Amino acid sequence: MNHSIQDALSIVMAVVFIGGILLLSIIIWSIRRHRDPRLHIECASPIDELIPSLAGLTLSTAVAGNSVEVLENGAFFEVLLQRIQSAQHSVHFETFLWKEGVLGQRVADALSERARAGKQVRVMLDATGSNEVGKAARRQMEEAGCRVVLFHEKTLRNIGVLNDRDHRKLVVIDGREAFVGGHCIVDSWLGDAQDSEHFADISVRLRGPIVNSVQSAFSENWAGETGELFVGDDVFPTLEPAGDVLIHAAYAKPEGSAPAVKILHHTAICLAHKRIWIQNPYFIPEPEAIDAFGEAVSRGVDVRVIMPSTGGSDNPMVQHAGHRNFEKLLRCGVRLFEYPHTLLHQKVMTIDGVWSAIGSSNFDDRSFETNDEITLGIRDAATAQRLDAVFEKYAPHCKEVELEAWRKRGLWHKLKDNAFYMLNEIL
Repeated sequence: MNHSIQDALSIVMAVVFIGGILLLSIIIWSIRRHRDPRLHIECASPIDELIPSLAGLTLSTAVAGNSVEVLENGAFFEVLLQRIQSAQHSVHFETFLWKEGVLGQRVADALSERARAGKQVRVMLDATGSNEVGKAARRQMEEAGCRVVLFHEKTLRNIGVLNDRDHRKLVVIDGREAFVGGHCIVDSWLGDAQDSEHFADISVRLRGPIVNSVQSAFSENWAGETGELFVGDDVFPTLEPAGDVLIHAAYAKPEGSAPAVKILHHTAICLAHKRIWIQNPYFIPEPEAIDAFGEAVSRGVDVRVIMPSTGGSDNPMVQHAGHRNFEKLLRCGVRLFEYPHTLLHQKVMTIDGVWSAIGSSNFDDRSFETNDEITLGIRDAATAQRLDAVFEKYAPHCKEVELEAWRKRGLWHKLKDNAFYMLNEIL
């Protein structure tokens, strides 16, 4: 009798357990389904005529009267440090990755000097990406008067957001000029991509009314961590035109809706008429993006992507995750190029030689769905041509992936591709 009762209880417990798992799965699926709708668009107009729409869809506003300076590789830091040293009121510095080293010390010295001079210096570091910033550099900045804040520290109160990382790289000086791009504060970003120890990257220097938008992005995360709302002409001044470039900034990540950076990239792909050239270190498009690329090719669009090879990447597992979709992309007519010599870290997409996206966002689920990112949409033929020239500089040194050869890659390669693809959102 006792055995029968025990057996019955075991069955009931098993049913309850399995039912609980199924219910949890349905809940998770439902949440995922509602926050990740399948995007689609029907429009025949060229992208340069639709900037207000692009801005509106990404919860932003396109602003005219800006200047854009493209800065490559280690030369970026020479300009950045000089401009930090010129700050008269405030420096707002936000980055994902900062490691102790020569570059980290130079940046810490520059920020500390401004703080000692009585300027407001606010530094936002991702707690995970910048966990190797070094105690000495952090102490130096804090003792000089810099406010150093960590985004989503590993504490109990943050347990629900620990996978949400601040992947932005931006600097705002006096509220009047800004820097946005992919550069990290690590010694590998010095130099000129001359060998495997020195990476390639692109950032832009901005002047004009768009700087207020970049400042708003910084304010979003700063207020979220500290509660501080900063106001005044030293941080949000009235900005006069500094050029003729139209720009908007995508960074919002509203609860329950597709993030702005994802909408921006997907919409731009759907609006391309002539070409889509992408430079991105971690290229793992979702099925809907692959479909959009295929539809673009069918319209006669030249679609090309440059990325590092597994040997050139700082994270070969992510490259393998991207490999899982290569055959689908190649069958669609997308041309894929792998650069073997070093990490190409630039996050750039140009459309039709007239519009560009540049910022911190990788082309993967983690950037599009999870991380805090910022990407600029820039309508300016000169900027697009400058970025296309960078593409053309690296393309001859890449190996183009050919469909038939790719199908013949080894079983072990295929197993790694599929295994790491399943884990790509946590890599």
